[in-house]
Amino acid sequence: MNNRKLYLWSVTSALAGFLFGFDTVVISGAEQTIEKLWQLSPTMHGLAMSAALWGTVLGALIGAWPAERFGRRNTLLGIGVLYFTSAVGSALAPEEYTFMFARFIGGIGVGISTVAAPMYIAEIAPAHLRGRLAGMFQFNIVFGILIAFVSNAALANIGDNAWRWMLGIEALPAIVYTALCFLIPESPRWLITKRNKSDEAIETLAQTHPGLSKEELLDKAHEIATSKPTGPKASFWRKELKRPILLAFLIAFFNQLSGINAILYFAPRIFEKTGLGESAALLQSVGIGVTNLIFTFVGLYLIDRLGRRTLLYLGSIGYILSLGACSVAFFTENFSIVPICIFAFIAAHAIGQGAVIWVFIGEIFPNSDRASGQALGSFTHWIFAASLTLVFPFFVTKFPAGYVFGFFCLMMVIQLLWVRFFVPETKGVSLERIQALFAQKR
Repeated sequence: MNNRKLYLWSVTSALAGFLFGFDTVVISGAEQTIEKLWQLSPTMHGLAMSAALWGTVLGALIGAWPAERFGRRNTLLGIGVLYFTSAVGSALAPEEYTFMFARFIGGIGVGISTVAAPMYIAEIAPAHLRGRLAGMFQFNIVFGILIAFVSNAALANIGDNAWRWMLGIEALPAIVYTALCFLIPESPRWLITKRNKSDEAIETLAQTHPGLSKEELLDKAHEIATSKPTGPKASFWRKELKRPILLAFLIAFFNQLSGINAILYFAPRIFEKTGLGESAALLQSVGIGVTNLIFTFVGLYLIDRLGRRTLLYLGSIGYILSLGACSVAFFTENFSIVPICIFAFIAAHAIGQGAVIWVFIGEIFPNSDRASGQALGSFTHWIFAASLTLVFPFFVTKFPAGYVFGFFCLMMVIQLLWVRFFVPETKGVSLERIQALFAQKR
């Protein structure tokens, strides 16, 4: 079976995740220099560091609109323009307010990408490949994170303006990604449910599902068309969507209440608290990126084999053990084990929540409501990410770090209980069948 085009289109869309990962974490190498350069107060420092995240909140909130109105492909193209603008603006910023605005623009691109990219891949992928293909978005996120850490370490000693190069170099992959987006087709499910273009959709389905006969392709197009609700457009906040809405909200909520974004953004600062020098802390941060990448590979290998729910189990247990150990290490001042605990935490995230979240949210909503559902999950993810990043510098200053890690550990205990009692398995089930199953159980 020849799936080369399917993989090419999925990888291209997933490159939005590379820019997402790079853009959101590259700031970790510049944040202390920026704080000193512009003599920022703790409040302004928190605002500067979280500016991109507040942009992601807006991007996630509005991301469904361009994806529904202009299509998934055109939305992905626009994301590349936002990333490029942000990279150049951040690198050239003369003071903190211009810097925050440029970072905010990039954040809008990140927020929209978490709506459009996983949704696009989920809509073009066959059920048996959907987990690993949609999971490539997460792989590219962590690959972008790794490259950001490596880039920061490589550029750290080139002079006083090293931080500007750290932020500005993102313009290059943004140009490459935007150019590649011209090569991908529109989502067949969007073409059928939003534009009634079945013939064009079938052409794409024939390339993404090469094993299907003409009759089977027609049946697939008919199944998609009949999944569209008839009559006036129903409200997103309706009774039959209560379960997927709660699932999308809670998986995004628990994702951030693990502390993942706060730990990634402030990794060098956390390592410095253990007694490492600045250069050693940056190198340890590269280790985070490598660990994240390796275990994301593991997660992508397992997601269509063990399933989404099993990976969330494994990740929850890993979170609890690593965060609990980290909390104890800070309380007992046994700092030598902190890097190991942080690496174990990253591994647990990569196998569990990291591999599952964007795949799962993209699966659980009906075709007609997928953009809004993806936007809800993305908005929830980013509002908590922005909030935690804003207050993290304050809390690690005012409270012992052991309490902070202990709080994250407690939240992961609650996540484990949620997975046990409320999360369904969606492995290998077609999107239309998932829709029908939720409709039966409401």
